[in-house]
Amino acid sequence: MSTPTDLLREEHRVILRALGVLEAAAARLAGGRPLPEGWWPEIIAWLRAFADKNHHAKEETALFPAMVKAGVPSVGGPIDVMLEEHRRGRALVRAMEADDPLDRAAKARDYVALLREHIEKENGVLFPLADAVLDEAAQRALQREFETVEAEQGRNASIPHAEAAVEGFAAALAA
Repeated sequence: MSTPTDLLREEHRVILRALGVLEAAAARLAGGRPLPEGWWPEIIAWLRAFADKNHHAKEETALFPAMVKAGVPSVGGPIDVMLEEHRRGRALVRAMEADDPLDRAAKARDYVALLREHIEKENGVLFPLADAVLDEAAQRALQREFETVEAEQGRNASIPHAEAAVEGFAAALAA
């Protein structure tokens, strides 16, 4: 049986691929080479739609509250750390909208490093903890809440759509 954390791990796989593409774009900018027209605003929009409004929304509105209800502390523990990292990630995405390409590149590298470490913590610590503390009824309720988030986000929450967009970013960058 697939669990809600399995879905989050699958979304992480797509986000990690996007981070690799973003890292390549940052290296290109840092080297003084331009990106394809419109590429940067499009990946920023993708990060906001898929990584934040879809993935982080599932964690913040459903997973974390379910874990707190199951007895995981909301302050001073892993949930608190994850929420702070979500806030830092959002701030870095805003900073990546800077006009200066070198500033964009630096903020993108910071974002990539933050998210890679964040994903490692979630996959290695937080999700196993969630699987351990959430009973079957809580898992089913969480799945329904995830479906609600996905319905609200439409195709932006679709893993195949997200993967196709990331591959499009990679192809445009390679062209």
